[in-house]
Amino acid sequence: MKDNSIVTVIKGMIVGTGAILPGVSGGVLCMAFGIYEPLMDVLSDPLHKYKKHLKLLVPFLIGWLAGFLLLAKLLEILLLQYETAVIVFFAGAIIGTVPGMLKGMNKDLKTFLPVFLWTIFFLFLFRFMDGAQGKEIEANTFWYIFSGAVWGLSMIVPGLSSSSLLIMMGLYQKITSGIARIDLFVILPLLLGLLLTVLTLSKLMHHLFETRRRSMLLFVSGIMIASCVDILMKTEGLAQNVPLHILLFVIGYIIAVKLDE
Repeated sequence: MKDNSIVTVIKGMIVGTGAILPGVSGGVLCMAFGIYEPLMDVLSDPLHKYKKHLKLLVPFLIGWLAGFLLLAKLLEILLLQYETAVIVFFAGAIIGTVPGMLKGMNKDLKTFLPVFLWTIFFLFLFRFMDGAQGKEIEANTFWYIFSGAVWGLSMIVPGLSSSSLLIMMGLYQKITSGIARIDLFVILPLLLGLLLTVLTLSKLMHHLFETRRRSMLLFVSGIMIASCVDILMKTEGLAQNVPLHILLFVIGYIIAVKLDE
């Protein structure tokens, strides 16, 4: 599918909505739909580079805001009723973007071995993190800013799941409920923390992709696969209704491939 403004808005909506999912990294979704590198490029020098990617980022941000704010309530309802189906669909969509990321690379051991090793490494890391015990925190403006910073970090560092950390701290449900209600006392501190983090760290990630592009793509591919496997391993009811879950995974995969063509 040829990339245009409507397709980019759809990608933004998927990223904005999907980033709310427990275990899903906003950075992975940005990387999955080809938004990550242009975003890091602009944020590394906003005053001089915004015009370069304006036609891509404006429709993406419109879609992102629609997904993050307007579809949060729908996602909340879907997660309550069909959590396993929603997660399987998004896992398929994320995996479906990996072949596009590796396009142009030789399909040999030098490509597949690093991806495999990074996948195994991050699977063990995610399982270790899942064993950590968290203490529930009283939500206030400071913790909403902190949560936004964590969300921003998950956009800068693909594979880092902000939602999992916020669940561990007892803040996730309060934040998603606040977004669903369009509560500005929740949303504005979140956006402040997110913007501060993204603007601070984007220059570093842009530099790494400029100087070590192939290594970074192999690294991120491993994180993306590991994050999908990890979230599927933690999803209850996966063994029930297997044909439906396989179908949803395949649909998500095909949609991602088509959006990436």
